[in-house]
Amino acid sequence: MIVGLLAAIAILNMTTALEKARVTRAIAEIRGMEKELAKYELDNGGLPDTLTEIGWGERLDPWGSLYQYLNFATVAAGNGNGNGNGNGNAGGVPGRARKDKSLVPLNSTYDLYSMGRDGKSQTPLTAQASWDDVVRAGDGAFVGLATDF
Repeated sequence: MIVGLLAAIAILNMTTALEKARVTRAIAEIRGMEKELAKYELDNGGLPDTLTEIGWGERLDPWGSLYQYLNFATVAAGNGNGNGNGNGNAGGVPGRARKDKSLVPLNSTYDLYSMGRDGKSQTPLTAQASWDDVVRAGDGAFVGLATDF
């Protein structure tokens, strides 16, 4: 009985450590994409419509889902890919900016995030489906778990 309890504790600790490592990797990858997006914007006078244009279109997050990207200028102009997430998989929040607990947009030019462990997301960070998302907020001042913002 004690051995079983110790094994359960060890498995829980390992699972927690693995999840923290995945979040850390997603944060690092989002920071890398931010740099590529900034370079693209400097070189081209505007942000790309999709992550494919910076070489990240098929890149999976640590949980096996595509990263989500929404260029607000593209959505406002009506020339996006129709699903609002910028990468063609229709899994994100279609054409709408992510919002904080006060329903204020997280960013002014684009949203970039991972849908986290559950692979689901909704516009407000307060929605349960968004709690495990790894988000970019404050125009890059914050990248981390939605629950930490």
